[in-house]
Amino acid sequence: MSDTAGVQPVAVVTGANSGIGRATAIHLATQGNRVFGTVRSVAKAEKLQAMAEGAGVEIELVELDVADDSSVATGFAEILDTAGRVDHLVNNAGVGGNAVAEECPTSMYLDVMNINLCGAVRCIQAVLPQMRERRSGTIVNITSVTGRVAALAQSPYVTSKWAFEGLSEGLAQELAPFGIRVAIIEPGVTKSAIFAKNIDAPNSTGAYDAHYRRMFQFYAAGMAQATDPFEVAEVIHQAITTDEPHLRYPVSWCGPEMSARHDRIDDDDWIGLGAIADDDEYNRRFAEIFGVDISTS
Repeated sequence: MSDTAGVQPVAVVTGANSGIGRATAIHLATQGNRVFGTVRSVAKAEKLQAMAEGAGVEIELVELDVADDSSVATGFAEILDTAGRVDHLVNNAGVGGNAVAEECPTSMYLDVMNINLCGAVRCIQAVLPQMRERRSGTIVNITSVTGRVAALAQSPYVTSKWAFEGLSEGLAQELAPFGIRVAIIEPGVTKSAIFAKNIDAPNSTGAYDAHYRRMFQFYAAGMAQATDPFEVAEVIHQAITTDEPHLRYPVSWCGPEMSARHDRIDDDDWIGLGAIADDDEYNRRFAEIFGVDISTS
């Protein structure tokens, strides 16, 4: 979706140093975009640079911390001064967060929300004035299947992603008069370093053993079948370029199934799933409700 024929589209991908962000930055560059990848440290972006070189493309790196107002302002000022425009913003930067509500300090909710939601808002606000002026552009918000389904024992992460979904849905309507497209990408389990880092299980009360066990069981099943992040990158490119856009794009292992079925789940079935004591019965019922097998045996 380019608003000026013959002008190379400019794309910004936040959190470009790993996983979906890295794959998206490289893939968009191979498709002819001038890509700026935001990273918290250029010095730690060797793998991104090596992969870009291997693909025969250049990613222009910008140090930027989405959690910080001044860092985002400085980073996007640099991008706009250099490129003069941003056609496509991919809000990918994010963190996980494991905890049940009883055991999660409010500071953790705030920290996760500041990155996963407010970080995207900072970037959106940085690019929208020039998009509105041109009446063209795309905002791609990478939420999660957990933005549709309240995944177990990940209360701060789920809360941030549900909020991000709400922001995105409202934003799509707000920007429609200006010709700016919003796309929500809802990945399930994708090969990413975030899972290796996301291994906390507070369980400070000792009352939630089953909850944390089942959460890790879900991701163990998912990682055995995890989607290559370049497949997600292809969906993002499609969302940017298609002439028949959708608001939501579920993708990756379990994403399409769980997103499609969530709105059809009876509330009693959802609560009943949580009340099941036996793990095997829980897995069986989960598969029945969502069409996803989370057993690993």
